Amino acid sequence: MKKLSVLAVVLLAWPAYADDDDRNRVRARLTGFQEVPSVSTVARGQFEAQVSGGGQFIDFTLSYSGLQGTVTQAHIHVAQRSVNGGIVIWLCQTATNPGPAGTQTCPQSGTVTGVIRAADVVATALPPAGGQQIAAGELDEVLAAIRAGVAYANVHTNLSPGGEIRGQIRRRGDGDRGHGDRHEH
Repeated sequence: MKKLSVLAVVLLAWPAYADDDDRNRVRARLTGFQEVPSVSTVARGQFEAQVSGGGQFIDFTLSYSGLQGTVTQAHIHVAQRSVNGGIVIWLCQTATNPGPAGTQTCPQSGTVTGVIRAADVVATALPPAGGQQIAAGELDEVLAAIRAGVAYANVHTNLSPGGEIRGQIRRRGDGDRGHGDRHEH
């Protein structure tokens, strides 16, 4: 009887744990048509992340290919769909566009993985983002923006300095299919 009671408690708790895990998984499909203004490109990308440690860090993977320009940098920005916002997290850099110390180098095509911590959050002080009021180190504010659907991943190139591909970051399953996707089958 005791074993049955323990099993019942575990089974009742399991869905709550699974939902919490799903709440902490986010993704974005990156396309040129999500850029502002839109970019006609065959390039594609995928950003996936898992918020861990009670919101203390984010494990991420950014993959992309087919970029028509030379990659210059990739970031997470804060802004709703169809609006440009300030950089809050550097995902990768190049020699022509260096990020904060310790930022990894962007490949021309491929995958970048890493762990984001509060120390990786940069202030949104430069226009057009001057009024966004996110200070350096405020990972909790970035997580709030991601959960609210007002953050996006962006890969910039020399041909499209504002970004060649972009995707709004959403919880997995929350309409994570990009608007205006090109070449979908």
